Amino acid sequence: MKPAKQRRDKVVLDTSLFVNPEVRNDFGDTPTGAIKGFLSIAQQIPQLEFYMPSSIFRELLNFVNEKEIPGALLAILHQKSPNKHEMTCPAFFLYELIEDIRERVNKGLRISEKAVRNAGKGDEREVIQNMRKNYRDALREGIIDSKEDVDLILLAKELDGLLVTVDHGAIKWAEKLGIRWLLPSKFKEYLESFIEKKE
Repeated sequence: MKPAKQRRDKVVLDTSLFVNPEVRNDFGDTPTGAIKGFLSIAQQIPQLEFYMPSSIFRELLNFVNEKEIPGALLAILHQKSPNKHEMTCPAFFLYELIEDIRERVNKGLRISEKAVRNAGKGDEREVIQNMRKNYRDALREGIIDSKEDVDLILLAKELDGLLVTVDHGAIKWAEKLGIRWLLPSKFKEYLESFIEKKE
């Protein structure tokens, strides 16, 4: 009788793991170096399968030197789009997303009003810069604001995978959907724990 095949845990990776300078340094100094560093560890861990949505993978290729990326990347890091036509999404997700957007629009209006009131009181350029920063923070911080973010969350949900991202919006919405997540700052330790178990 053949032994039961052991289930391999799935890990869904975001671009930020390789691109964000604050977190990629565990693997390399540049995005290309970070991918190579990740691959050298990942290929030692047969217990894990690594995935990246196709849209995120295309985004990642804008930051790396493709000629220096080993072919092993394609064997270890699977590109897969979430099955958007088969998946269902709880209605509460839509309700909460709409409520969140509404609150952010109202914050944006208040920030704009404040900037208009301050327009004649100081340097115009400084007023505009402050307004842009505050407006960006109010509308984009902690929200899923791109198709790539949605792909990341849906793929992690579909695969029942561990999501690795630094994006606070993706983490916030992953929690709402019961998706496991891990900050990239702990990812290398997480990977190395599998290698230590083998020794």
